This record gives sequence, C-alpha cells and structure tokens, in this order.
Amino acid sequence: MASHGARGRSGGRPTLEEVAARAGVGRGTVSRVINGSPRVSDATRAAVEAAVSELGYVPNTAARALAANRTDAIALVVPEPETRFFAEPYFSDMLRGVGAALSDSPMQLLLIFAGSDRERQRLAEYLAAHRVDGVLLVSVHADDPLPDMLSQLEIPAVISGPRSAAETLTSVDSDNYGGARQAVEHLIGRGRRTIAHITGRLDVYGAQRRIDGYRDALREAGHETDDLLIEPGDFSEDGGRRAMAALLERRPDLDAVFAASDVTAAGARHALRDAGRRIPDDVALVGYDDSAIARHMDPPLTSVRQPIEEMGRAMIDLLLAEVADRRPPASRELERRQMVLATELVGRASS
Repeated sequence: MASHGARGRSGGRPTLEEVAARAGVGRGTVSRVINGSPRVSDATRAAVEAAVSELGYVPNTAARALAANRTDAIALVVPEPETRFFAEPYFSDMLRGVGAALSDSPMQLLLIFAGSDRERQRLAEYLAAHRVDGVLLVSVHADDPLPDMLSQLEIPAVISGPRSAAETLTSVDSDNYGGARQAVEHLIGRGRRTIAHITGRLDVYGAQRRIDGYRDALREAGHETDDLLIEPGDFSEDGGRRAMAALLERRPDLDAVFAASDVTAAGARHALRDAGRRIPDDVALVGYDDSAIARHMDPPLTSVRQPIEEMGRAMIDLLLAEVADRRPPASRELERRQMVLATELVGRASS
C-alpha cells in the first residue's frame, strides 16, 4: 500500500486518473466524490477517499473553478484610503467576521482599496474581466459609482449598509436609528438636558439615520432639537476634536455629547479636556461601535454596540447564496435582501 503523499506513476503530482485506477472506479466517479455529489454509494466513496489519502492527491481547484465558470475568489472592496482602513476598528472587525465566515469555504478573499479615481478605474477593469465570483463592498457613500458598476457587470454583491432607503443591492447593516435612540434616551435618563451630536459623514446613509434617531429621541422626551447642537463629523478622531471645539464655542452650556463613532468620541474627549470639561461630571459622552477604543478610554466610554463581526458573517452568507444562484440576474431583482441587525447600549463610566 502506498504511503500518504506518494507520487504518481510519472513521479510528479498524482492525477485524477491515478486515483480512479487505485480505487477501481471511473474518472467521473472520482470527480463526483471530490465535489461532494450524493450520487455515489458509501462503499465507492470510501474507496475513492482511501485512494486520495494513499496517493496524496490534491484537487486542482483552479481547473475545477474554470470548468464551472468560477474563480473561487471574492473581493472585499473598501472605497476608502488605506490609512482610514487601518485607523478605524470598524474595518478590522468587519474583516475578522468575513474571515471567520470563509474559514470553511474554498473561496479566497481579496482585499482591494478603491479610495481614489485611479484605484476605482483599475478596479473596474479588474472586475470587468470577471476575476472574482462576488464582491463585498464596505463603507459605501451615497454618490459612490461602484454599486451601480457591479450591477451593470452582473457581479453578485452585498454592501455593508444601504446607500438610501431605496437600495437595490443586497445589504447588511446595524440598526443605526435604534442605536442612536438608545444613546440619547440613556443620556436623558441620566438627567442630561442639552445633548449635542457629532455626526458621521453625511453622505453615508447610516449617519443620516443616526441623526434621525437622535432628533426623534429628543423630541419625544420634550427636549430641544436645536440644529446648533449638531456638528458634522467624518468618523475620524481629528474630525471629532474639531467638531467638539466648534460645539463648545457655539453652545458652551451643553452637558452631553453623542458621537457617531468611538473614534470620533476619542477626539471629542481631547477637545473637552482641553477646554477644562470633566467627563462625565460636566459633559457626559457616548460613542458608537463599542470597539476596543471604548473599553480603553479614560474614563471607559459608554457606546452603542454595533455587531460588526456578525455583519461580516451575514454578508458572506448572503453573498455565497447569490454566487450559487445561477438564475439570470434580472429574475433575482425582487429578492434583494436588506438585513438589519440589532444594536445594544453598553454603559460605562463616561456617562
């Protein structure tokens, strides 16, 4: 009996034909076993698997993918600069969830940045050559041309958060509206009355929904919804610092801040301390994401937990289902799914 890792008759890599000869079956039967077909008896499957083990046969996944008109690769496309990807925990948590969901899949994951016009053009050419089976698109802005390009190329795609309420692509998001309401209701419950909001990028639908949740929570509690208490941010630390300084100059009487991300809240904290404001004694502070930043801030940051890793796993599940669906794209249009995952407020010492 040959040992595991044995070479084929030619002295090179064992072939499908050699596995078939060792198992005493036809080449097609070996192929069916390797591809998991149920149309094989248990005894035949055992014989083929033993031959594969004895010869050390490794399936040629590239050839299998080519025969099935597949690449066995998906792309995680980030239309942001690389610096932002590595600076914000949101992206690393998303990547962790995607990677975990793919761990038992033969699919390869490609990470592609498309933050500039040149990178987007290069991506368009790459995708037009159908070098991936599907695309995960994260951090999508309202005017981003990539989702429409994917639709035109008929490439299965799932995006992390819709571009608008009328999104046509399958998307996975957290409950941005509900999460913002939880944050503001928490601050109101702590006796805060002049609650400011530092937004995310306003061309991101999720940031718009957080503003809606902020306003509605204040309105329903009978608090003011003064636009002077809302300052645009961009999810960054520097943006949070600048926005907080502007709010303090405009409304020095504010006693609470809801920031659109933990990174933004970290910047706001610096500005508050520069102004001599104590957290939470003078100003309570709440972030969004419940990232590692929230846990390690001083004081630890109350934050809305966004289930980012779960979102990544859900995106993979939906994308692989779309990749496996061989119907014409037009017949699947009405089945686009908009999945929204629940958020949870995690209270800490900052509020």
